[in-house]
Formats: sequence, structure tokens, C-alpha cells
Amino acid sequence: MNTVSVSTSQISVSERVKAVAAALIVGIALVYTTGFAASTNVHNAAHDTRHGLAFPCH
Repeated sequence: MNTVSVSTSQISVSERVKAVAAALIVGIALVYTTGFAASTNVHNAAHDTRHGLAFPCH
């Protein structure tokens, strides 16, 4: 088993910004996709989470 360790100082600021931006875009897309889902199964599965985040669903 080989392990590779990377120091955080070797990762550039622009790479960190890209990673954070990608995570935000994916996260927001997931929240809004479930929020506006037409399928009742998806709606019911995410119902409590949406209310916890103050996302209007009905």
C-alpha cells in the first residue's frame, strides 16, 4: 500500500478557490433540485431537511 501526502502549502490559492466554488455549486444544485422535485418520493425524502433549512416546499 502506497500513501501520498501533500502539504497544504503546495496547493495554490486558485486551486483552493476552484475547489470551494465547485463544492458550493454542487451543493446549491442538490438543494434546489430536491426543493423543486416533481416526484413525491424525492420530495418526501428531503422534506424535513428542507424545512430545517427554511426552504419553502409547500
